[in-house]
Amino acid sequence: MLINPIDVFFWTFRRNEKDVVNLYTTLSPVMQLATGGSMLNFGYWSSKHTDPISAQNNMCTIFGDLAELSSGKHVVDVGSGLSAPSLLWRDNFPNLYLYCVNINYKQLIFSGHQNNIEFINSTSTKLPFDNDSVDRVLALESAQHFKPLSNFISESKRILMKNGLLVLAIPITTDSSSGKLGLLKFTWSSEHYDLDYLKNLISSHGFNICSIELIGSNVYEPLADYYFANRTQIRKSILKHYNQYVENILFKSIQKMKTASEEKIIDYALIKCRL
Repeated sequence: MLINPIDVFFWTFRRNEKDVVNLYTTLSPVMQLATGGSMLNFGYWSSKHTDPISAQNNMCTIFGDLAELSSGKHVVDVGSGLSAPSLLWRDNFPNLYLYCVNINYKQLIFSGHQNNIEFINSTSTKLPFDNDSVDRVLALESAQHFKPLSNFISESKRILMKNGLLVLAIPITTDSSSGKLGLLKFTWSSEHYDLDYLKNLISSHGFNICSIELIGSNVYEPLADYYFANRTQIRKSILKHYNQYVENILFKSIQKMKTASEEKIIDYALIKCRL
C-alpha cells in the first residue's frame, strides 16, 4: 500500500474527525499485521499475557470488569474500532445489548451482522440515543480522539440513566511532559491530555470519579519489548503491504514510547465514573 507521508503528517497535525478517519483507515491494518488480530488497543500485558492478542483480550476483560458489564444491559461502545472488544463482551456477558458507535464507516462494517450488537455510524460528540436510555458508556482507547472531548462527556451524561457508568481507557501525559514528547508529538495521533485536566472535565459535568488506575508500565513497555524481540518477523509482514518508511517510523515511535513511559512522561489511565 502506497502512503503519502505528507497526508499522514497533516492528518496527525490537524486531528479533526475526517483526519482521524483517514489515519485509522490507512494505518489500522498495520496494527492488524503486527498483532495478527483485530483488536486496536495497546493491550494489558502480564506474566500470563505475553503476546499481543492475549494482552489485548486481557485489556478488554479488565476494562469490562471495571465497567461492571456483568450487570449491564444497554452498553454504548464509542469509538468502537473494528468492534472486536464488543464481540468479546457480548460473548462473555450474554445479557448485554451493545451499540458500536464509530464515525469510521469502513471500520464499522468490518464485523458484519452480529447478534445483540447494533452498529451506528455517528460522531462521538452527538450520540444518537434518547435521554436516560443506556446504563454504560465505554471509550476503550478512543476518547483521546474525540473533539471536543467536553461534548462527548456531556452527551454521555445525557444518555446515561441515573447511576450509569462512564468508563475510559485513555493514554495520558503527565504534568512534567510539556516539550518532552519528541517524536510522539507527531506520531501520537491524538490529543495529549493530562490526568488533572481529565478529572476536572469529568467532575465539572456532574460525574463522580469512582476510581483511577494508572497502568502505563503494563502497557507501553512490554508492548515495546515484544516489538523489539519480534521485529524481524513483524517487519516482514508489514513490508508485504507498506513502504519501508512506515515500519521505520513505527519502530522509532515505539522506542520513544517506551522511553517516555519509563521516564513517566506518558501514562495510561483506566477511569471509572458514576452519574
